[in-house]
Amino acid sequence: MSTPAISIPEDEMVFTAIRAQGAGGQNVNKVSSAIHLRFSIPDSSLPGPVKERLLALRDQRITAEGVVVIKAQNSRSQEQNKAQAIIRLQELVDSVSLPPKPRRPTRPTLGSQRRRLEGKTVRSEVKRMRGKVDPGTQ
Repeated sequence: MSTPAISIPEDEMVFTAIRAQGAGGQNVNKVSSAIHLRFSIPDSSLPGPVKERLLALRDQRITAEGVVVIKAQNSRSQEQNKAQAIIRLQELVDSVSLPPKPRRPTRPTLGSQRRRLEGKTVRSEVKRMRGKVDPGTQ
């Protein structure tokens, strides 16, 4: 089953070039190759239900105002980092593009109920045997 691809227009994304963090020598200190992608969910052209599911996600990349912030800095190339950020945003949107299946409650089978009760009986017998020994029975 494939997820329906919702295309995100690139003009709704805001890209900012920043310097990457971490090891990398002089290149890291001189070149702004990392990319910050900002995408406002409420102002986007996404369908309403998809917006609601995105805003309901408990994801640290989504701010309280509903702005998705993705930082890509794996590559030394700004273009590759930009492409990586767009891919990650698309994956995030695709993860909520399909509505969740409603849960239909089921009842436990007769066999599983019997096994559960047998296990409880065995356990209660083990615990009962741990009690104090009556001196009159020896």
